[in-house]
Amino acid sequence: MLGPVILAASRSDRMRRLISAAPVTKQVVDRFIPGEDVDDIVPVVRDLADNGLELTMDVVGEDITNPAQAAAARDAYLELVDRLKPLELGTRAEMSVKLSMFGQALEGGHELALSNVRPVVEAAAEIGTTVTLDAEDHTTLDSMFAIHEELRKDFPQTGCVIQAYLFRTEADARRLAASGSRVRLVKGAYKEPASVAYQDKQEIDRAYVRILRTLMEGKGYPMIGSHDPRLIAIGQELAHQAGRKLDEYEFQMLYGIRTDEHLRLAAEGHRMRVYTAYGTDWYGYFMRRLAEKPANLRFFARSMLTKG
Repeated sequence: MLGPVILAASRSDRMRRLISAAPVTKQVVDRFIPGEDVDDIVPVVRDLADNGLELTMDVVGEDITNPAQAAAARDAYLELVDRLKPLELGTRAEMSVKLSMFGQALEGGHELALSNVRPVVEAAAEIGTTVTLDAEDHTTLDSMFAIHEELRKDFPQTGCVIQAYLFRTEADARRLAASGSRVRLVKGAYKEPASVAYQDKQEIDRAYVRILRTLMEGKGYPMIGSHDPRLIAIGQELAHQAGRKLDEYEFQMLYGIRTDEHLRLAAEGHRMRVYTAYGTDWYGYFMRRLAEKPANLRFFARSMLTKG
């Protein structure tokens, strides 16, 4: 029941100021966000790659209020592409983007977001990698899927994210599984009303398995976004049943969560991609990580009490 409360706090300026000012916050945030700028993150990229892991990079920040900020977000990703180029990692280091950062919620936001994200997708393709469009709250998804479809006309490797807790997602998965696209399946981390989303964890888990089966049996490339040991094991079994080879799907987990599992899966020959975020506007991202998993909240609260 704490999840919705934390998600509400993620939009509170008062809570932002309180948590940001806590002495222990930076230490705890560093567990999930290993740097504030691209200079911080390049050594992290190298280290993860040297350990047999793949990455998807996210420049954090969603509260865009004007077109200049959206252009700055675009430029931050272009700088990231420029710094990834000499590493020659190809698709081992891709990027994840939230279209809200590119101006999706502003006036004329759909076209603005498309015009800002396209140069990032083009630049990524030039260095042999790609971009995945992250899913946000349900009101943004029709626009996100339309932009995804438009980008795939020229860059068919462009990926997208679907969220198991939304009622609409089973139909979205059937459409995407038949298209040959790259699809990351997650449970979902936004506060959604009961009119559009499952509220019970068991219902969400059951939906996740149904949707993952659809993706595994389809023609696309499934990306299993979960830290849940049971769902990871089910994903392996569904891939086996569908006759998929180890390079025909992948696992994705967040930086700083279940690190030993990252290495175990990679050592077994699985493609294991670490979602690695960086940037100064970390608050919303950090709070959603707390909301997703009670253990994350306990870790933060314990740190606040012992070292605050």
